[in-house]
Formats: sequence, C-alpha cells, structure tokens
Amino acid sequence: MDMKSYVTPLSDSTWSVLSETAKTTFDYDYAAGREKLLNLYQKGKDLQWDSGRRIDWTREIDITNPLGVPDSFIPIYGSRTWDRLNDAEKANVRRHMTAWQFSQFLHGEQGALVCTAKIVQTVPMIDSKFYAATQVMDEARHVETYSRYLREKLDLAYPMNPHLAELLGQILRDPRWDMTYLGMQVMIEGVALGAFGTIRDNATEPTAREVNAYVMQDEARHVAFGLLALRDYYPSLTEKERDEREEFCVEAAYLLRDRFLGQEVWRTLDYDGEECCRYVEESELMRFYRRGLFMRIVPTLREVGLWGKRIQRAFEDMGVIEFASLNPEDGMRADEGEAVRLEQELRKVRAA
Repeated sequence: MDMKSYVTPLSDSTWSVLSETAKTTFDYDYAAGREKLLNLYQKGKDLQWDSGRRIDWTREIDITNPLGVPDSFIPIYGSRTWDRLNDAEKANVRRHMTAWQFSQFLHGEQGALVCTAKIVQTVPMIDSKFYAATQVMDEARHVETYSRYLREKLDLAYPMNPHLAELLGQILRDPRWDMTYLGMQVMIEGVALGAFGTIRDNATEPTAREVNAYVMQDEARHVAFGLLALRDYYPSLTEKERDEREEFCVEAAYLLRDRFLGQEVWRTLDYDGEECCRYVEESELMRFYRRGLFMRIVPTLREVGLWGKRIQRAFEDMGVIEFASLNPEDGMRADEGEAVRLEQELRKVRAA
C-alpha cells in the first residue's frame, strides 16, 4: 500500500514485533497424518485461485457508496452527527468507512500470513505443516486482493487499528505453537469470517461481494484447521494451562469486540469521537454486527474444550452465548458453498 494513500501519514512503513525465541520442530515421521487434516490439505491444494483472474477488476464502482448498502449500515446513522451532514459529507463517510473496514481486513490478513508461517515452523506434526503451507499461500493472496481493492477502487487506506495491533503483538510474542493457532486461526479468523460475511450478504456492489466471498471460502478452511489441531491437543493440557488459554481468549474477545467502534474514522473526519463511539457502541446495528462476529468463535471454543466459567461469563456479557449450540463445521461448509454460488451467479451476469 502506497503510504500516500493512508489518511494518516505513517512515520514508518514497517512494524516489528520482538518475540521470545520460537522452537522450530522437525517431524521425521513423514508417513504420519490424521485423515481429516490430510483431507483439508488436499482441499487447500485443489482450491487455490488467482485473484487477478477470478475477480473482475475492470468493473467501475460508485465511490459515493462503495458497498451499495443502505445508510442504515453506517454505524453513526441516526446520530446527531449524521443528521447534521449534507449529502456530500455522507458520501465521504461511506467511502471512509469502507476504506477503514477493508484496511483492517488487509492488516489482519498480513498478520495471518506471518502467523501461519510461524505455525509451519513451530507445529510438531507433519500433517499440520502440510496444511499450514497451503494457508501461507492463501494469506498472501488475501493481502494482494485487499491491497488491490483499496488502491484501485478506493484510493484510501487506514493504519492498523490499535486493538488489532495489540492482539497480533500478543500472538506473535508467544512462542507456544498452539497459542498461534488459538489467537489467529480461532479468534482473529473467526471474527473476520463474521465481518466478511456481513459485507458478502448485504452489499449490492459485486466487487466487494466477490472479494469477501472468495476470501471466506479460504477462511472457512483455516478455522477448520485450528479446530482440528486444537481439538486433538487440548485434552492433554493441565488445568493451569487451560486456564491460561481461557484467560487469553476472554481478553482477545473484548479486544476484537472493541476494534469495530471506528474511532480512527471519526477522528480523521474531525467529528466528536467520544460521542460517535458512544452512539456506535449502544446502537442496534452494532449489537447485530457483534452477534455475527462471534457466531464462529463461540462454538469453536466450546468444541476445542475451552469452555470454563470465565469464557461463558464473557460471552453472556456480550450476548452471544446462544451460539454455543451451533455446529462450527456447518458454518464452514455454508461459506464454501456461498462462494461457489456467487461465482456462478456473476459468471451468468458477465455472459449475458
């Protein structure tokens, strides 16, 4: 991303995280492998795609409403700040909100790229190394895709949200291989699926729908990867080790919840940031949005065995505890199928 495109000038175009030395593990049992993980690895190979060919980048978008959604999807819609804006100012909010959302997707995908490379290095099982290698390619493609969307369609980008940066820093500094899975594959990727899905299911602009649907097709496999690996490993943890991981998940959940208030947008547009954030936090839209964000995380944590009282209280506080009864694999299959359906739909439109 060209630094000139950022709304806030960057003092440095790189961000470095110093971590404890991670243990690199070689697995010499090349014949070993769990059937479900090897099947996931095969699917990861079969479903590679090229964003330059699969997405129609020549399509023009309406910069005054890049997602083609009603104004009710703008977090401050109905607030005193929103009601004071003229049409041109409202159009500017729509562009900035889309740029901010997709910028966080972009930064999160680079975080996933680095974390998955770390998994290849540290995870002790060869089947997990196989699959993680396919995910490294997936994440590189996602970074490429979101970067291209921001550069070519919006010509605007935002720096990484501090809540996301804090969580990524924690994950990258921790040398334990399973914490990389837990933080990235389950928590960050799980919330990302909810955010991508909201755009995929509500946007009417085809490019934004394509980008998020196709990325979700990959992300569904990534969350499945975390679920399979941790479900096998976590029964062997001590009570103390399980408590440490549950404490991390609770902190991560609140960081992920609060990253969607959009503080950077209101500050950039010179609005009353405190008033805007308070309105967003209490809005019906945000309650709806947050529920979707945690629809994948809640059942996945229950499935891997991190389901103590601390985690349950946090999800009750957020109003998302009911998702514990869902089957996480059902959601993953639905995301994969929706990407195929959307691609077929758009092919018919192009051929008409």
